Amino acid sequence: MHKLPKLPFPIEKGIKPAISGRTLGFHFGKHHAGYVNKLNKAIKGTKFENTPLTQVIKETFDNEQTKGIFNNSSQHFNHSFYWNCMKPNGSTPSYKVKKVLEKSFGSFENFVTQFKQKAGTLFGSGWCWLVADGQNLEIIQTSNAMNPLPLNKKPLLVIDVWEHAYYLDYQNNRGESINKFFDVINWDFVEKKMIEAGL
Repeated sequence: MHKLPKLPFPIEKGIKPAISGRTLGFHFGKHHAGYVNKLNKAIKGTKFENTPLTQVIKETFDNEQTKGIFNNSSQHFNHSFYWNCMKPNGSTPSYKVKKVLEKSFGSFENFVTQFKQKAGTLFGSGWCWLVADGQNLEIIQTSNAMNPLPLNKKPLLVIDVWEHAYYLDYQNNRGESINKFFDVINWDFVEKKMIEAGL
């Protein structure tokens, strides 16, 4: 059975200066917890009951009969990855991270501009990801619960642009929530994922 991850920061303090404790409490304690609970109910007694999460996602993708399992397993993965992408007050991208980003986007600043643009223009609910496709980096949008795993792309960084991720703090100002996200990115985690992807 799947469990909520242990957050690397106190829920009540939020992820300053981007996310309040109130938002984090609802987002983690209600939304993320809800996906985990629904997932465990949906897989009970099925072949997916003891299957690793990433495998569940890949095996239930694009199948109408397992749509509920896919949505909840993917949202559990997406949120768990998202929490790891952040830390209070963020961190500074290393020389390695900047060089990897420069190779695909020309400069670190170009990457930031393109990521903000992609995150800000996603229609409706979803996610914006930095992913590795072999040795190439891409910024992709995914709608609703979708993530890069069924596309055989490796996630490196993600922002949640569902309304529940920012509405209590920013109301309908998604752009400001995206700007603040860059104040709390855990670049050490991004670098770890780059190394795992062979970059």
